[in-house]
Parts: sequence; C-alpha cells; structure tokens
Amino acid sequence: MPFANLKVPADTLTPESKKKLIDAVTDAYANVYGERARATTLVIVDEVPDGGWGLGGAILTAEMLGRS
Repeated sequence: MPFANLKVPADTLTPESKKKLIDAVTDAYANVYGERARATTLVIVDEVPDGGWGLGGAILTAEMLGRS
C-alpha cells in the first residue's frame, strides 16, 4: 500500500486545496505503480500548529514565515 504523510502549516489549506493535494499525490503514486495502486494509496495531511516546526534548532512561527 503506497503511503504519504504530508505535514503542512495549520490553517493554510482549504478543504478544496487539501483534496487537490491528496489527488495529486495519489495520481503520482498511480503513475509510478500503475492504476492498481490508486485504490490502496493512503495520503494523510497533518496540520502542524504554529510553533510546531523546527529548523536547525530554531522554532518556526507564522510570523517568521511571513504569514501573520
């Protein structure tokens, strides 16, 4: 079973954009593994809350990313 776990900043995707992202990842797996993989491809979109990211030991926030 193909599996993708995507981490995105919380509150940055609409339900429509999540669907679009899930469809694109599913399509990518199906393009590699064949259409037989489409029905069993699992895509999870985890929304990470503000301050829940770290890069190089520093906490990233919406303000630092220019989203506040």
